[in-house]
Amino acid sequence: MPDPFQTAFAKALGGHDADLLPWLDAVDAGALAVYRNTVAKGRADALAALFPTVERLVGEAWFRDAALIFTRAHPPAGPVLDDYGGDFPVWLATFGPARDLPYLAPVARLDLAWGEAHRAADAPVMNAPDLTGVATARMFAARAILHPSVRLFDFEWTAPSIWLANRPEFRTDAEPVWDRQPEALALYRTAWTVEARRLSPAEWRLLDGCRRGSTLGQAALLAMGHEPGLDLARLFSGLVQAGLFTRLELDAR
Repeated sequence: MPDPFQTAFAKALGGHDADLLPWLDAVDAGALAVYRNTVAKGRADALAALFPTVERLVGEAWFRDAALIFTRAHPPAGPVLDDYGGDFPVWLATFGPARDLPYLAPVARLDLAWGEAHRAADAPVMNAPDLTGVATARMFAARAILHPSVRLFDFEWTAPSIWLANRPEFRTDAEPVWDRQPEALALYRTAWTVEARRLSPAEWRLLDGCRRGSTLGQAALLAMGHEPGLDLARLFSGLVQAGLFTRLELDAR
């Protein structure tokens, strides 16, 4: 059960000074301001660590001002700041000063997903030898289970290009352009490193089908429906080699 004083102190940090009066004869506004500033800075620093690409795009000062506004309206639900900021991408989409920066919210979604992939549960990675001896018909009836770290995105605009060009570990010399052009991306973790893989439309459809619980055969039909003549074996092999799957759920036969 939460300590009543700690609960009241947390509310006072949010501006409800009177909540502390049962414990104090008078509330020292100056002392509370020091605590408030410290807490606000800590939350803003946490957001900067969780959304480094957004900060790079807008600059430290712009980001810090936005983060302080966000944190006042969205205090953490718990003590672990690694879990903070889940609402930040949605909030950015409605933030007035970001109105002329439509790529910020989707870039924030990718930053958030990077953190989720980084912290996701560990699991074995399926490799090509794991499929040796599995008949084609039985494989198509099975479900290919994605690794727990996999996060899939399919954008109508070039958000992945902008994110990749400005994320420190993926940066390239290419100059990204915000354009209405579909792009799909997978984020996932291999050997404790978060990887980013651009996806073709067929790869996206197959992986999305697997994510939704379709059998590999059903997911393959989705991919082939977009690209007749698709070399399905080569496509699936490439995704397996990349480390996107954890296991194949075969029937009981």
